Amino acid sequence: MERGAAQCVVDCDIHPAVPAMSALLPYFDGHWREVIESRGIDGLDLSFYPPNAPISSRPDWRVPGRKPGSSLSDLQTHALDAFNIGQAICNCIYGGPAMYSADLGAAICRATNSWIASEWLDRDARLRASIVLPIQNIELAVDEIERWAPDRRFVQILLPLAHESLFGHRQHWPIYAAAERHGLPIAIHAGGAMRHAPVGNGWPSTLYEEHVGAALTFQSQLLSLIAEGVFTKFPTLQIVLLESGITWLPSFFWRGTKMWRGMRKEIPWVHQSPAAIVRERVRLSLQAWDLPPAQDQLDQLLDHIGADDIFLFASDYPHWRFDGNDPIPQNLPPELVRKAQYETPLATYPRLRETLS
Repeated sequence: MERGAAQCVVDCDIHPAVPAMSALLPYFDGHWREVIESRGIDGLDLSFYPPNAPISSRPDWRVPGRKPGSSLSDLQTHALDAFNIGQAICNCIYGGPAMYSADLGAAICRATNSWIASEWLDRDARLRASIVLPIQNIELAVDEIERWAPDRRFVQILLPLAHESLFGHRQHWPIYAAAERHGLPIAIHAGGAMRHAPVGNGWPSTLYEEHVGAALTFQSQLLSLIAEGVFTKFPTLQIVLLESGITWLPSFFWRGTKMWRGMRKEIPWVHQSPAAIVRERVRLSLQAWDLPPAQDQLDQLLDHIGADDIFLFASDYPHWRFDGNDPIPQNLPPELVRKAQYETPLATYPRLRETLS
C-alpha cells in the first residue's frame, strides 16, 4: 500500500527530558510531593548525556535556558516535522529506576509516566511512549505496567541498561510475563544507575570510555537473556536494544554460537543458536550507528549480520548523532531503510499497527 512520507516513518527513540523536578510535582500525591520538596530532590537524569556535553544536543537544536529535549515545540520543529515522522516513541530517561528506596522510585516513575501522557502524548497525536518502571522492586514494576498498559499510547516497557543485576535472572521474569501478556516489547536503553562498574576491571575515567564501553554491557545483558532462557519461557516477547551500536553483532554471533554448540548441555532450554535468536526476537536502533561510511565495510557488516529486518529507525533526538536533515546512516540499502522506517517497527510494536496499518 502506498503511503505518504509522514505516515511511513516511525522514529523508535526520541528523548523528552524532564526540565526539572518541578515539572513532575503536579503528578505526585501529597505525601510524595512533600518528600520531594522537603528533600530538594532534583537532577535525576539517568542518561549518560550531561546537558552541556556537545554530544548531548546538536548546536542548532540548543535553545538558551532550556534543557535539550525538554520542549514539545522544539521536538515538533526539529524532529517530527523536519524528518516527516508519522509516529515517534518517547523514551524518558529519568531517575525513578535509580532510587535506593523502591517506594520513592515507584512514585517518581508513576509521576514520569503521568507527565509523559499529559504533557506530550495528549498534545501531539504522533507521539507514543515507553512505560518506565521502578525496576528495584519487581512487584511495584509489574504494578506500573498494569497501571499504564490499558493506555494504548504506551507501546513498550523501558529498562535502563546499567542495572544492579543481569536481566536474564529469574527475579525479572514477572516483568516479562506482564509485557508478553499485554503485547509490549522490552526496550533496554543505554544509561542507568551505574552502581556497578561498567567493565570488569573497575570504573572508567572519562565520558568517552563510558560511551564506548556501553556496547559491552549490552552484550552482557543480551547474553543473560539468551542463556537464562527468557526467549524460550516467553515465546512472543520482543527485545529492543536502543543506542547499543551495531558493529559488535557479528563477533557476538560467532562466539556465542560456538560456545553454545560446545556447552549447550549446561543450558538445555536454549533451543536455537544465539545468532538465530537475535535475528528472530531482537531489534536494534540504527542510532547510534557506529560503522565508518566506507561501502565495502558496510556491505561486509550487513552480510555477516545476515538480516535486514532487525533494525529500527531512530533519530535519537536531541542527541548529536548527525548533521543536517538526513538521520539515515550513509550508504544503507534502500530496502533496509524502508523496513527500518516502517515495516520492522510495525512488526515489533503491535500497538503501532492499530493506527498505522
